[in-house]
Amino acid sequence: MTVTKQKEGSTLTVGVEGRLDTLTAPDLEAEIKTDIDDVTDIIFDFEKLEYISSAGLRVLMFAMKTTKAKNGSMVVRNVSDYIKGIFKVSGIGDILKIE
Repeated sequence: MTVTKQKEGSTLTVGVEGRLDTLTAPDLEAEIKTDIDDVTDIIFDFEKLEYISSAGLRVLMFAMKTTKAKNGSMVVRNVSDYIKGIFKVSGIGDILKIE
């Protein structure tokens, strides 16, 4: 998994490439935690995400709860049909803002 981050003001954009699974989810969470203090909004770009497991979904929930506690928002962009299917089956698709 490769993570790219770009911060503009209080918005953090996080690009994820590869697989977000049990082995890589802790790395993504650590990357988010390094910038979360002065961030209210997070945008995840999943254009190059190939797979997400329940561990990856947990990281998304962490990010969403953190931004919501700061009256911010979280958006997931460029989601493939395959990843949308995982979101739907898991039920997380009903609470995520997907663009």
